[in-house]
Amino acid sequence: MALGTNHIIVGEVPNFVPELWSDEVVAAYKSNLVLANLVRTLNHRGKKGDTIRIPTPARADASDKSFTAQAQVTLIQHGTDAGIVVNIDKHKEYSRLIEDIVDVQALESLRRFYTDDAGYAIARAIDLDLIFELADAGFDSLVRNANDTIDATSSLTQVYEGDGTTWDQTASTDITDAGIRTFVKVLDDADAPMAGRVMVVPTIVKQDLLGLPRFTEQAFVGEVGGANSIRNGLVGDTYGVEVYVTTQMPVVEDSAAVADNILGQMFQRDSTLLVEQLGVRVQNQYKQEYLADLMTADTIYGVQNIRTSSIVNFVVPTS
Repeated sequence: MALGTNHIIVGEVPNFVPELWSDEVVAAYKSNLVLANLVRTLNHRGKKGDTIRIPTPARADASDKSFTAQAQVTLIQHGTDAGIVVNIDKHKEYSRLIEDIVDVQALESLRRFYTDDAGYAIARAIDLDLIFELADAGFDSLVRNANDTIDATSSLTQVYEGDGTTWDQTASTDITDAGIRTFVKVLDDADAPMAGRVMVVPTIVKQDLLGLPRFTEQAFVGEVGGANSIRNGLVGDTYGVEVYVTTQMPVVEDSAAVADNILGQMFQRDSTLLVEQLGVRVQNQYKQEYLADLMTADTIYGVQNIRTSSIVNFVVPTS
């Protein structure tokens, strides 16, 4: 056989070309993230260790300067700073073992489904962990059920109803304009920065918001022209707070263990931290003993609330 012919070409060995798998999974992952794009992210990739300590120095007050000649300034002590420990303790993975006969006979759309599903699954896992971490600021003994709902035994620190009243773990109320103003005031009273405030809501709240004049009328939202987000059916903002919708918000059981409430959250972006130690990684390995290709996507990260006073949790009816 002469050289220059019968080369092994890429099309004959697709199982040994993992780059497309990786690119497609990462693209799907990024497109499905909601919460992870709304909190503070710390890049810890390639570094060792399983914990990160974040310093939390206390703010101090200014002192009056005495007009007495040669008077000293008032020194401010730093005080004990316990800091906040972020545990990098979450390792999520998504694996598929694809036999050769499937790879040979199936349409290319099958691979597109797997890559999209891997990205979605990992994005969903991270978003859910962030949602429950944010929820922990409102529930002082949060119990997360296996089906990603909040158990009735979870006791409250501070959770509101949609109308701004304090939730007593019975029936909740729909979102109202007064409720949104209450949530904003809670953040104002906590000296949370005005910039970077967001509200993440389930679809039922989006439906209610689109019925509130202050959320949709041009006079209040200040949007004009064809790019108007309301005309395009997208969620906009209210009182300077950006509003995002997600289907990931968990159902919250009331004191009678009835799952007829669903969670919503308003927070400032610096309230919660996501630490990424290993970004989404995709690996392929041919398993000759199975005549199959093993594809695994995984990531390592940690989540932690930093400023719980900048987080407002509220519940509304599921329907």
